[in-house]
Amino acid sequence: MRRVEIGWPSLGMAVTAELDERNAALAQSLWDALPYRSLQGHALVAGHHLYHVAPVHQMLHQAATHSVDRRTVPDGTIFSSRLQHLGIKYGELTEPMPATPIGRITEGDLDTLVEAGQAVWEAVYRTKKPVIAEVRRAGESFGHSLPRLTVSDPEVDALIADLHAETERIWLVPPQELVDLHEGRITSNAGSFETVLTTLLFVNGETRPLGYACYGGLVRAAHEQMPMESLHQMARVLAKTPAEFLGYCGLQTLWRFTERLFDVLDRLDDREDFIAVMSHMALYVNCLGGWNLHLFPWQVGDHLRRVRALG
Repeated sequence: MRRVEIGWPSLGMAVTAELDERNAALAQSLWDALPYRSLQGHALVAGHHLYHVAPVHQMLHQAATHSVDRRTVPDGTIFSSRLQHLGIKYGELTEPMPATPIGRITEGDLDTLVEAGQAVWEAVYRTKKPVIAEVRRAGESFGHSLPRLTVSDPEVDALIADLHAETERIWLVPPQELVDLHEGRITSNAGSFETVLTTLLFVNGETRPLGYACYGGLVRAAHEQMPMESLHQMARVLAKTPAEFLGYCGLQTLWRFTERLFDVLDRLDDREDFIAVMSHMALYVNCLGGWNLHLFPWQVGDHLRRVRALG
């Protein structure tokens, strides 16, 4: 039995999960990556759902063998997502999204899970105090590391090294560029008539699909044997415009990495090298996306509530 402990030290809470064989390869990839720490997030649309970015490259592409409608499974079910998320259902969900379960929180810890979920929601929605999740094999020590892939081309490998170092630097501490942006310090003066919320909204709207769809999609397409020439073309089509816009809004580090990627892109003839660098771009951008979702001032919309149908 592979038992995993998920703890939130700042909340003084922890739960234990048991991984199962419904998606054995995905469960094994998580198991092999332990231990790690990550910023804990909370669903903002789907309902009672916790998730965090997991430093597991295989999550981007590994095929599932068992899929469910996550609304219908028991509370405490744990999911591995191709968005590079480890998710946990702790109550009602409304989004009809197919999901790949890999385990479940033990029955005796479900009340603690609900309490943790409510506390994380308060942190994401209102207080903005980061909650860090610690994930380990039960009975072992907590720790943390991010995987580092290597390639043969020295310039590409140097890019991966810098991506890895920057991702490590901001993994548990918000990047100053995003902090400045959310506090209204925008060098380019992005934001018509000195507005900030509008810029934040567009930054959020571009960052998430850049990680989830662009770089995650490129990794999956490479594993599914899309021709290399097509992969190069799709990378340029999908990545340049949103990255350039995000650089204008203040994420200059992301734009510099993107420019370096385009400089070496035509030399990425080896499929495994292409997968390695795109995997690191995905993890970096997904980390940025997690911090952006945490810092975003969701509470400004507190006066807007869903209208319930009558009768």
